[in-house]
Amino acid sequence: QVQLVESGGGLVQAGGSLRLSCAASGNIFSFTAMYWYRQAPGKQRELVAAITRGGNSNIVDSVKGRFTISRDITKNTMYLQMNSLKPEDTAVYYCNSDSGLLRGYWGQGTRVTVSS
Repeated sequence: QVQLVESGGGLVQAGGSLRLSCAASGNIFSFTAMYWYRQAPGKQRELVAAITRGGNSNIVDSVKGRFTISRDITKNTMYLQMNSLKPEDTAVYYCNSDSGLLRGYWGQGTRVTVSS
């Protein structure tokens, strides 16, 4: 069973940047699509970005142009580069795989707080 651990969150001012990391316990990026989700206080979890097995990315409209998803297969790590952050980006950010989504497995996430 692959474990995913998110890191890189923190407190940042509006307009600032953060780079989130998702470290996998095994080599999985050649075998599954990967996703970044976020959940703001009092709201449902929502998809932010996805990257396919082939490395193609898909970014939701609300963060398109500001967020970039990428991966380093050799390091078993996926990233979410977040620029021009806004207070509405405040949320706990989670990474997951197809398998995790299917099974309903989620890690602890990493908290991002954007102040105005």
